[in-house]
Amino acid sequence: IRVRFEMLKLEYEWCTHCAGVKGIVCHSDQSCKPRVAMLSLFVVTTLASLAATSPVLPNQTWPPSFCNKLECPKYTMVKSTADYEERLYASAKWTSTTVSGAEYDVAVEMGFLRLFRYISGYNKKKAKIPMTAPVLTKVEPGQGPDRETNFTVSFFVPFADQANPPEPTDPTVFTNPLAQMSAFVSSFPGFASGQDWIEHS
Repeated sequence: IRVRFEMLKLEYEWCTHCAGVKGIVCHSDQSCKPRVAMLSLFVVTTLASLAATSPVLPNQTWPPSFCNKLECPKYTMVKSTADYEERLYASAKWTSTTVSGAEYDVAVEMGFLRLFRYISGYNKKKAKIPMTAPVLTKVEPGQGPDRETNFTVSFFVPFADQANPPEPTDPTVFTNPLAQMSAFVSSFPGFASGQDWIEHS
């Protein structure tokens, strides 16, 4: 299973064209996109629960600099090489939405907007939820005759809300508990498009 992580550093501002969602800007092509992406990570991961635990390496610090002062999921560094890192991520809850039948770039934008509306107060508590990192995108190629690809875009639930995340009002948004997982991470700078993921996979 391939899971894509995109680290986002967002400047909060209102954008009327994008339905009043903070952190989104209107581009010249009239599309709504995240304001700034500082780092992208490509992750190949297995989602099976792992019983073993790994020690923290001496050079591991928390939080990592790539979290850009946002809350991000905790992990243990298992191995670090010049080409990749092996990480053991703790089980945690994420807020997710699935977009089907679209190209990667369009699907990620649609999913991001749904989730940003959720954290901006479009939930049953009407709570403003802090932005977290990374934005996770799970890509599942279609199996049926139409072969539509499913893109599940997810925001990490802040630690204060992990026990009881605010319930979404949008039926396409849901709380998604992910089991402990092992991730092999290769990083490269910039905001990644679908083509970038192909080239770096």
